[in-house]
Amino acid sequence: MLSFDGLVAVCVLYVLILFGVAFIAEKRAADGKARWLNSPITYTLSLSIYTTAWTFYGAVGSAVRNGLEFLTIYLGPTLVFIGWFWLLRKMVRIGRAQRITSIADMISSRYGKSGGVAALVTLLSVIGATPYIALQLQSVTLSFSVFADGGAFGAPNADQTAIWVAAGLALFTIVFGTRSLDVNERHPGLVSAIALEAIVKLAAILVLGVFVVWGVADGPANMLARIEASPVNNAAWNGARWLGLTVLAGAAILCLPRMFQVLVVENTDERHLATAGWAFPLYLLLISLFVVPIAVVGLEMFGPEANPDLFMLTVPLLLGYDGLALLVFLGGFSAATSMVIVAALALSTMLSNHIIVPFWLRLTRHDDPMSGDMRRVALTARRLSIAGVLFLGYGYYRLSGGADALADIGLIAFLGVAQILPALLGGILWRGATRVGAALGIGSGFLIWVWLLLIPNIAETGGIMPAILSDGPFGLTWLSPATPLGLQATDPLLTAMVLSLGVNTLLFILGSLMSFPSPLERLQGAQFVNVYDHSQPLYGWQGATGAADDLLVMAQRILGAGRAGRLFDTAAEAQGRTGGLPEPTPDFLERLERELAGSVGAATAHAMVAQIVGGASVSVRDLLAVADETAQIMEYSIQLETKSEELAQTAARLQEANAKLTALSRQKDAFLSQISHELRTPMTSIRAFSELLMQDEGIDDEMRARFSRIIHDETLRLTRLLDDLLDLSVLEHGRVTLHEGEAVLCDVLDRALRAAGAQAGDGQLKIIRDRQTEAVTLWTDADRLTQVFINLISNAQKYCDAAQPEMVISVRQMPGRIQVDFIDNGSGIPARQQALIFEKFARADTARGAPGAGLGLAISREIMLRLGGGLSYVAADHGTRFRVRLPLRVPRAA
Repeated sequence: MLSFDGLVAVCVLYVLILFGVAFIAEKRAADGKARWLNSPITYTLSLSIYTTAWTFYGAVGSAVRNGLEFLTIYLGPTLVFIGWFWLLRKMVRIGRAQRITSIADMISSRYGKSGGVAALVTLLSVIGATPYIALQLQSVTLSFSVFADGGAFGAPNADQTAIWVAAGLALFTIVFGTRSLDVNERHPGLVSAIALEAIVKLAAILVLGVFVVWGVADGPANMLARIEASPVNNAAWNGARWLGLTVLAGAAILCLPRMFQVLVVENTDERHLATAGWAFPLYLLLISLFVVPIAVVGLEMFGPEANPDLFMLTVPLLLGYDGLALLVFLGGFSAATSMVIVAALALSTMLSNHIIVPFWLRLTRHDDPMSGDMRRVALTARRLSIAGVLFLGYGYYRLSGGADALADIGLIAFLGVAQILPALLGGILWRGATRVGAALGIGSGFLIWVWLLLIPNIAETGGIMPAILSDGPFGLTWLSPATPLGLQATDPLLTAMVLSLGVNTLLFILGSLMSFPSPLERLQGAQFVNVYDHSQPLYGWQGATGAADDLLVMAQRILGAGRAGRLFDTAAEAQGRTGGLPEPTPDFLERLERELAGSVGAATAHAMVAQIVGGASVSVRDLLAVADETAQIMEYSIQLETKSEELAQTAARLQEANAKLTALSRQKDAFLSQISHELRTPMTSIRAFSELLMQDEGIDDEMRARFSRIIHDETLRLTRLLDDLLDLSVLEHGRVTLHEGEAVLCDVLDRALRAAGAQAGDGQLKIIRDRQTEAVTLWTDADRLTQVFINLISNAQKYCDAAQPEMVISVRQMPGRIQVDFIDNGSGIPARQQALIFEKFARADTARGAPGAGLGLAISREIMLRLGGGLSYVAADHGTRFRVRLPLRVPRAA
């Protein structure tokens, strides 16, 4: 038999192999050469962290104690992956669109970037995972002692073993889990190591199962006979418990932070779910295939007094197969370590993003928000959180003394994290779900779970049972965990499950129905529920003035100078501001927040951007509203402040809309005055000269011809005005008929310039063109496009107030479209009127005395919409710039 030191050497060698695999995987991923990392098989194997040491060793023990009940732990995830595949796909799509970093970030993003809800979910997850991590440390420690001492439980070096294992796992997680700040850059080294561990533990249990069926027994027939004669076959059947545990396991696969990490955050391709939909249930089937044979053989060899959780090791050891026992030990070691590594990574991300970083922001809220290295703060917070989570697990292990009662914590932890389920499903499926409902549901379910299960388990594990647990608080026995609401809890787990999830769901629904969601909640609700219709997140920013420099500094602190610079340069180029910083438009702020969310979480990113530009309903104080014990007093005040801010924003938007309506009313009055003038002047001329023509006396042929021409010209003027009004009405109601065909852009521009009397080199307006770039063949309605160009050129002739008027016609060909800019060198359009220039009857201040009724741009915009393109005004430092966008479409088939 291997000595204890030899076993430690094997473990160290195995961990070094994992380090080597992880390093090679990260290097090849950085070089873009590791295609196997981005494969559905690797993704499926990473999901195997669901099968921890609790299921690797404990499934055999559960089979001995409760028969086939252990299958419920595998049946729940199988039903989710097969029957609820659509829900998993929706979660992955939301995670990629919103740059989700954890399960707490998912809940926070859905409910208006609520830091309080995120902090509540984080605390629940840490409390639920701490004893579960302790269970993994206990399993590794027991397996060490069993393997090294041949069944002598409780080796003298158990505590030292546990602390060295915890320290090694912390080091591994820190090295491969916090190399970069952006969680959405993913962890190829970590995933590759987990995939290798998945293969090791599956191989271990399959080899042991084959050995038991064909080596110990005489094949499947003999094994079936042994099972039929074994006490395992006589275990009682409890249908309610089967149903409850199946639901609980299915909820755990969705809500466990470690499962969310590999299922959503580490997903690189949504299509991998299609393979995982059948491959992961197959993995669970294989890993559970030989549980009953191993349990039956272990009972035959050791009797009912032995610890059945360790039959996986003691059976091959007793038979002298040390190599097989070593393989099984490595399988259990893999099951425990992979779970602890991913759980520590997920919990550290949640603690950093939703507790530590917001707390740091609160402490430094009076400092310059642009000072300090935010990247270092976030990375340090994650590394300390990893160490802290593993320290808590080790502390719970020491507190419990490694008692057997700790094995029950697996299902207890499942029920704890399952309190997230109503808020998660409601947020994805119901647009009416609100932050208030989510907080009430999660908080109430969490408290009931703690009181009915967690505290009694801790008391039992520590050997202390205070009177308050047996008699109830204040002597109220109906509040005792043993008799909640006066019920005799024959099965404490099922009782706690029904009460906690029932109250949780009820308060979630009632709280959502009785509260009113904020605008941001409504936007995010639509984004989550209709994620397939909207692939990008909505945040409702209103933009800011003069904040681009501060935003760049903040982005550099979090994303790094290179990445932040590329982000800002791309945005500036898209806005036509090459060489400068982009305008902080709502679109840009949404993109910036989305990038920051991948590093510090959605709620913190939203709060940091809001510190600079304002216009957000989430503050840094909100991030800690639930995490802080004194927040109960502050919460009401914070809600009032938030509602006051929302009302102020709504009032500002109404004021803006009112100002626009007032301006439109003035434009309407101006139009009525202008249109009456435009109609009255020619009508007056027509009437006067027609009356003169009716008088035969004193009118010769020359005067009669001149008067007739005047009447004719004024009639044409009236006709053009009426044609414009009719044309606009036809376009707005979609009744226009397009005559599309091939046309060369250069020819269309020539035709428009001739019609406007502005040929290059002629007239008062100088035209600057590049005919080579205009040699583009279009499929469009050439007449309508000419009409648009004539309007834009005529406007420049009328309104360009430069001493030497010039117009540059710039053509730029882009993928799938053509962009034509008409740029003059005048003083431009005043900022206060830029929002109205495309409205009907709107005319600029400089239009006084110029002919026209203000319909040209409105008609032109409608024409471009019908042609599949667009017409927009581009704000510039000097001059007026109108941009025409045309699609490059091929002729339609006959």
